[in-house]
Amino acid sequence: MSIGLSVTVGDFAAANALIARFAELDEFALLETIGTIGESQTRRRIEEEKTGPDGAAWPANAEGTSILLRTGGHLRDSIAFEVGAGEVHWGSSWEYAHVHQEGAVITAKSASALSFLVRGRRRSAKRVTIPARPFVGLSAENGREIEQVTIEWLSGLTR
Repeated sequence: MSIGLSVTVGDFAAANALIARFAELDEFALLETIGTIGESQTRRRIEEEKTGPDGAAWPANAEGTSILLRTGGHLRDSIAFEVGAGEVHWGSSWEYAHVHQEGAVITAKSASALSFLVRGRRRSAKRVTIPARPFVGLSAENGREIEQVTIEWLSGLTR
């Protein structure tokens, strides 16, 4: 049995020119575009979709208000991206973002119970469980959108 690879290059000058263009890439523009898309996708998830990246609907909240937007949009308004050396990150810098992404159990520290308002009525509980409502991440559709933009960007280099 034989295994092999064959490569045929008809025009070395054209191939070298294309390789040189890829070698001199300034990926900042692509990463900035991807960051903008990721930020937009995350904001859309919070404002409209109300689902995690896996497509699962977020659990309703006790007040029956718009999930993750009740407090004036602190979470949504904190979504941002940052481009670094060869990479882009997006997410939230809001101090309570991790509670919504991962879920949490809140217990009273210095009192016998927590006290809070739900639909205008005073409630108390020894602990409250906040379910995870993941908002950062890529759904399959989000990934395809970023992949398509990347392919289009790379295609522009071959023209």
